[in-house]
Amino acid sequence: MSYLTRVDAALQKIHDSGRYRELPTHQLTGVIDFSSNDYLALSTNAQVLQAFRHATRAGSGGSRLLGGRHREFSLLEEELAAWLGRERALLFSSGYHAALGVIPVLARTVKTIYSDALNHASIIDGIRLSRADRSIYPHAALPPRAERNGPSLIVTESIFSMDGDAVDLDAMLRDLGDDDVLLVDDAHALGVVGAQGTGMAAALKDPRVIVLGTLSKGFGVHGGFVAGPAALIELLVNEARTFIFDSALPPAIALAARVALVQIRNGDEARKRLHENIARTRAGVASLGIPIIDSRAPIVPVVLGSESRAMNVSAALLEKQRLYVPAIRPPTVPQGSSRLRLSLRSDHIAEQIDLLIEGLRECIAIL
Repeated sequence: MSYLTRVDAALQKIHDSGRYRELPTHQLTGVIDFSSNDYLALSTNAQVLQAFRHATRAGSGGSRLLGGRHREFSLLEEELAAWLGRERALLFSSGYHAALGVIPVLARTVKTIYSDALNHASIIDGIRLSRADRSIYPHAALPPRAERNGPSLIVTESIFSMDGDAVDLDAMLRDLGDDDVLLVDDAHALGVVGAQGTGMAAALKDPRVIVLGTLSKGFGVHGGFVAGPAALIELLVNEARTFIFDSALPPAIALAARVALVQIRNGDEARKRLHENIARTRAGVASLGIPIIDSRAPIVPVVLGSESRAMNVSAALLEKQRLYVPAIRPPTVPQGSSRLRLSLRSDHIAEQIDLLIEGLRECIAIL
């Protein structure tokens, strides 16, 4: 039997479960997009785009330790560290690579890893790569210090990517032991909350708190980073495999990220518009009788249950209203919690949000 026969069988099983995914071949046009994590609309910001027009080369030429040594990287790292109040920062080619790089390194400094059950796949994969002893705790219910097998590496998101809820980082910091480490994935908070958009972890001025960030959401560009004590960054330079062996980002992306950081730091008006849109959307979803948590996150889940219902409502919104709201299905979310994930941006307008709510009202009533 050819391996392709087994491939076909695996694909058929995915089809039968209602979880088959197809790779889009083009950007949708003429739609109102509620799928993007570009929370401050910086991916189309004129000044950010202008940075790419200054590019003198397409690729970096290699890893940071070999041919990919460009000044823009160190400048961005210095600016990220200063913005977040950390000693140093280190760039990776994506937030996923940053998680895969930092977790195995930190794991060698502790005895056990504790990970929230709803953490992102990049965190899960980083923990698996570490081969360390690990404990997956129920969402937002970290065991108290007395019950942990320390020293411990505790890994959590600040704002969770599918439910849009936030954890109490202050309480987690108070519960840290002297030899514990708290790694916070602040991907969905950076640019969105905090003074000058610094997210949720920056306020925790403690060397035991490490910030894991991305440049592909609030920044509107690409890449990831880790920010923390200088000694940790030096160790990552020497031991993080996804830093040592990966080609560096194109320098133009680093320059664009620096421009985006200026926009974020001065972006109080954009954040104000974003949070007005978040409040309007949450109120609208609640008016449909759908349970919703109180949150400042730009992520609003509309949980519909089955894969088929989520897919049908998503398709109806696109066909009838030209609203692009993709369905989220297992394994991204637990069985029975398929949903629409509404992602809000600062450049959405009130009329678009009202159209979304009315579209949801009509589709949910008949599907």
